[in-house]
Amino acid sequence: MASQKEYGLASNWKCMLACCLVSMSPFQYGIDFGLIGGMQAMVGFLKIFGYVDPATPVGYNISTEVQQLISSLMTLGAFLGSLAAGPMAIVLGRKSCLWLACALCVVSNGIMMGTTQLAGLYVGRLFIGLANGFFMTFSQLYLQEVAPARYRGLALACFQVWTSVGTLIGTVVDNFTSPIQSRASYMIPLALIYIVPVILGVGMFFIPESPRWLAQNGKIEQARKALYWLRPDKDGVEAELAEIQLGIEAEQSTASSSAIIDMFRNPVDRRRTILSVATVSVQAACGVMFMLVYGTYFFEMADVGNPFMNSCILVAVGVVAIIIDLFIIAPFGRRRVFLTTGLIVCGFCQLIIAIVYTKNPGTVQTGQVIVAFSVIYIFVYNGAICPFSWLSGGELPSQRLRSYTFGLAAAVGFLGAWVCTFTAPYFINPSALNWGPKYGYIWFPSCLVSAAFIYFYLPEVKDRTLEEIDEMFEARLPARKFRGYKCMIKEMVNEKVAVEDRMVVALEKPVMDATVTAIEHVRGH
Repeated sequence: MASQKEYGLASNWKCMLACCLVSMSPFQYGIDFGLIGGMQAMVGFLKIFGYVDPATPVGYNISTEVQQLISSLMTLGAFLGSLAAGPMAIVLGRKSCLWLACALCVVSNGIMMGTTQLAGLYVGRLFIGLANGFFMTFSQLYLQEVAPARYRGLALACFQVWTSVGTLIGTVVDNFTSPIQSRASYMIPLALIYIVPVILGVGMFFIPESPRWLAQNGKIEQARKALYWLRPDKDGVEAELAEIQLGIEAEQSTASSSAIIDMFRNPVDRRRTILSVATVSVQAACGVMFMLVYGTYFFEMADVGNPFMNSCILVAVGVVAIIIDLFIIAPFGRRRVFLTTGLIVCGFCQLIIAIVYTKNPGTVQTGQVIVAFSVIYIFVYNGAICPFSWLSGGELPSQRLRSYTFGLAAAVGFLGAWVCTFTAPYFINPSALNWGPKYGYIWFPSCLVSAAFIYFYLPEVKDRTLEEIDEMFEARLPARKFRGYKCMIKEMVNEKVAVEDRMVVALEKPVMDATVTAIEHVRGH
């Protein structure tokens, strides 16, 4: 296992290619955010699913209830999909569940494109939410379990790149199709959703299943073959497989089952569950859903410049932040530092936006401040909060309960996002409370509380293997001692391999001696 650190990114090209393919999964989730926010400000969409309202800048509006359901049903579906991830992943594996997500995505998008009724739109939104829940959960389980420890952060950064690229593409396409006054204005963007399921569905035939899932299910030979495909160091495969097996055996010695209740029954697993759930949930706690889902509508109703162009700027800045992350997350990606700093900065951005709008609503200067701090907010969120939140939430659970724990964490995160998307229209819609940017007053304290929790309770596990993380949790270390702790599992693996080698030599020695004697006997005659 240690030998992996001698190999660079280029040597691990096959593994990183597999990770890059699977990391395309959240493209669907990202493009949905980019599309659905802009669609709710399109005249072509509002003609069918909204109503005439001369008081709004575009002459049409959409009711708060419809707006809530369109945006929140997808998130609700993602919540249900993630919640079902635990038992599904244990039985079916990572790849099979991702194939199921591809099929469900294609069907649900067909429903949305074919309907002109709200009921059909609602069904499509719920089903595509289920697909996105599967995509987001199972893809990250695969990445966490397949990537080498030093590149685990990079693999998850690629995951976030695809999310942001999807959002950017959706927003840009919305910007170009929004002037169309017919159904084509939103049908063209929706057609983009078919691209990734096809690429992912075909590509997964050429990559192996997660070796950790295979080993956990007793398929040792298949796990060995998967590692030989994934790793450049063929000589280190047996040591890595031995470490994986040792970690699984250690878990089984302390807990014989892997049921949902085990996430809370054992104090160690309970701690890991709480940390995983809390870390993923900070995404919703920082108020980002308000910016992502309702950004275009929010700018439209606040009369801040060109709403579609402003949204494109926000998303493009987010993509830049993620691209920068690709270069810093592997060498410098300390989880607690990035998350704490990001939450504090995002909280103050929300507060400044709210204060400025309260003092001088509707002025050009206020609009410039809102856009500027929205750009800073998205940059920091995409660069410091989102990738490290998903990364920590997936690497902290035990291997035995990883699918259950991470599924629960993703589900709770989606539930928080659903609450935000469901309630936000009441705050920003002119026909309701009409707070607009003053909505930031709610998210400032939420960001600070989240930052305090991360700072005091999140352990630092950068460059640690999943088995080393298991060892540190089982040792019941406080969060502050994780970073400097010297793990023993590698020494145990090396000792085990050395013992096995000595046993092999001991068994082979009599045969070798007999062979030498026979050869000498033949030569003597």
